[in-house]
Amino acid sequence: MWIAMLVLCAVGALEEAPISPPVPVEVAAPVTPGDAPVLQDTATVVLRLTIDEVGAVSRVEVRESAGAVFDRAAMGAAVRWKFEPARRSGVPLEVQVDVPVHFAPMRAREAVAETPHGATGTTPAPPVMTELAVDDSTSSGASSEEEKAASRSSSPGFSTTVRGVAEAPPPVAVGDFHIEVGQLADVPRNSASDLMLLAPGVMLANHGGEGHAETVFIRGFDAGEGKDVEMRLNGVPLNEVSHAHGHGYADTYFIIPELVDSLRVTEGPYDASQGDFGVAGTVEYQLGLARRGLTASASYGSFASRRLALVWGPPESSEATFVGLLLRQGEGFGPNRSFANATAMAQVELRLGDDTRLRLLGASYGARFASAGVVRETDVVDARLPCAADADSQFFCFYDENQGGASQRHLVSAELQSRLKRGGRLVQQGYVVLRQTRIRDNFTGFIQDTPPGEDAQRGDGTEGYYRGSTLGLRGRYTPGLTLLGQSRPLELGYVARYDDVRTRSRRLRDSGGAPYSTLFDNQVRTTNLGGYASLRVQPLDWLALRVGVRLDTFLFGVEDLNRPAVDRDGPRIPEESLDAYGFFASPRASAEVKLSPRLTWLTSAGLGARSSDAAALSDAELAPYARVASGETGLGWRLEGASRPYSLEARGAVFATRVSQDFVFDERLGRNQPIGASQRLGAFATGRLQWEDWLDTQASVAGARATLPAPGASAWKLWDGAVMPYIPALLGRVDASVRGHVTVAGERLGWNVALGHSAVGPRPLPLNRYSDPVFLFDVGTRARWDWMELGVSVENVLDARWRETELNYVSNFRGPDAPASLLATRHFSAGAPRTFRGTFTLYLDFEEDAP
Repeated sequence: MWIAMLVLCAVGALEEAPISPPVPVEVAAPVTPGDAPVLQDTATVVLRLTIDEVGAVSRVEVRESAGAVFDRAAMGAAVRWKFEPARRSGVPLEVQVDVPVHFAPMRAREAVAETPHGATGTTPAPPVMTELAVDDSTSSGASSEEEKAASRSSSPGFSTTVRGVAEAPPPVAVGDFHIEVGQLADVPRNSASDLMLLAPGVMLANHGGEGHAETVFIRGFDAGEGKDVEMRLNGVPLNEVSHAHGHGYADTYFIIPELVDSLRVTEGPYDASQGDFGVAGTVEYQLGLARRGLTASASYGSFASRRLALVWGPPESSEATFVGLLLRQGEGFGPNRSFANATAMAQVELRLGDDTRLRLLGASYGARFASAGVVRETDVVDARLPCAADADSQFFCFYDENQGGASQRHLVSAELQSRLKRGGRLVQQGYVVLRQTRIRDNFTGFIQDTPPGEDAQRGDGTEGYYRGSTLGLRGRYTPGLTLLGQSRPLELGYVARYDDVRTRSRRLRDSGGAPYSTLFDNQVRTTNLGGYASLRVQPLDWLALRVGVRLDTFLFGVEDLNRPAVDRDGPRIPEESLDAYGFFASPRASAEVKLSPRLTWLTSAGLGARSSDAAALSDAELAPYARVASGETGLGWRLEGASRPYSLEARGAVFATRVSQDFVFDERLGRNQPIGASQRLGAFATGRLQWEDWLDTQASVAGARATLPAPGASAWKLWDGAVMPYIPALLGRVDASVRGHVTVAGERLGWNVALGHSAVGPRPLPLNRYSDPVFLFDVGTRARWDWMELGVSVENVLDARWRETELNYVSNFRGPDAPASLLATRHFSAGAPRTFRGTFTLYLDFEEDAP
């Protein structure tokens, strides 16, 4: 209640923020190129300019093309333009503006005597610029009739309308990263999941094959396939509740990498908008296609891998409108690793007037994959596996050919963004997701089954089946007001999500893979209703404070379809229904101190939660939740500006986390199981250097110690306790891309060289054992001439024999009649060897030569 009163008092103190538009000082118009085609009508290029705090144009993008010749001419002139910067309350601001540049046909040119502000053009005569409009798609400014009136009187021939200030939202923590993929897309990657490696302290592993969700290690957490990391795509949640393979399962293979414009990775529960599964943090993919026209890419590589990608952005539309198709197929780098999948994604942005736009997103995905699973290291060393006896064949071999799976996903989303009076913003989104997966694993061989009577042991294979539909609404409202000089400090949001799923797990026979026993079979219906409020104020020039709270309620309805047909009282119906309810509140807060114009000290703290797996609830239970308390403090430094051809950013922080209920992988069930409270203490550092369009490089290092606290130990002793298995203590990552041009035989050729390097420290295993460290290097190079490009990439350049997943437990894969050893030993899934891939790409602009 006190939080609501605080918010209401804050709203009462808000007032409008005056904004003055940028004023042109030097805007000499471009000259129509001599090699330009003859125009029959006016050709218009719409440029998006980023005008920084000193009034210089720091970036130019083509939003609407009139052909490559006219685009180059307009961009070449725009980078030399000078402005008086936009201001709010006298403080210079960086803004983004859209400028249409018109190239007139010859008859019209003869009537043009001057450019805006009297700058005389040359023959052919210059174009006429008629409007300058600030785009507010990511803005935090305001709009008013007074501003528009002021802009109309700014100067003749060059009108300006300020609709917002384009600035990225301030981070909620040092570990809150808004990552533009940009040039780092050149680094070899297999899927959109690999883009998560751009955030520090992230490692990915996969024991299930090309199509199985990645196991994510982040911030010292084994987040499984999504149980501790919230995943979203353009706001649509991807985590699946009560999944048979693990609560929170989130598969991102369906996302086409070429369509990912940026990621927001928030490590830790520090933003009020973060919801269920955000224990270790939140990863949100933002889609967009910067390049207009059609890009067709075909790849062929080692192990008969084939990839075809088609992405198209209509030239007359924004980056938010695109169509993409991705087809992948291959035999895999060893036996029982074949895969095939296909994805189609499309989005369109419709402008419904000047103040509203509608984004419609659709995606459809299907996949089938085989899996080699895990093997015992002792069997590999002794060459007992059913493959050739040489070391490589044994390393990449398998036990059970029944392992693998299939997956389908269909998604639609509609998002309406409106700019309200006085600069407010309202976003409303609705979405529908249909999902089906089937995953088969065998981790222990022949020790779990207890057959009735004298029957033979049938095997420990498991099949997890999941079919679900999700309906959801989400929205946020930001009043266009100010408090203590801070524009739009308040944000209010809500979520409403309904899941109707069938989740089931069965045991499979070793021979033929037929099911013989049901472990669980549930029909689950879950409703999640939540809301949040976040307030950011700046009482002093050097101090900004943020407070927020999120409230979530869950209603669980479960139909257990696997109850016994007879109990102690006699025959009964083998089904049972139960209901449960849960509620939790999660406050979050941060303090930002500006130590200098470039150096910031940011301290954040927050509570988060993970909802219950509905299959573990009892009737009328007050559903328990795993609670996480996390804190972080660190520094952020950034150097950039129009006078510099480069930008440099560096961050570093230390963090501590405590979770009331954690999970560790249980080989007997093939999924994570609860083990009690856990804690973490760690640190990270990361830096990124961008030098114009030539160099983009990023490096990070992170370390964390995850432990299980001893009973009765002090909560402040975050370093003490038994080390949690499987979580790497040290992670490092480097991504770099260099681009340039050379002239060969009078032809201009573009080139690119990219490098990716991952270093993974020893991972603790049960019984006080550790895995070997892993060092991987990937390189790629490309050459482009005109509309054709040829590329070659090599992953795992040093051909390391590395273990992607390492476990330690008891198993018996020799057969049902072999005596089972009770001695735990290492099991692993092999990582990919050296892999080559060649790619041929066509960049087709069908409308380039249109007048």
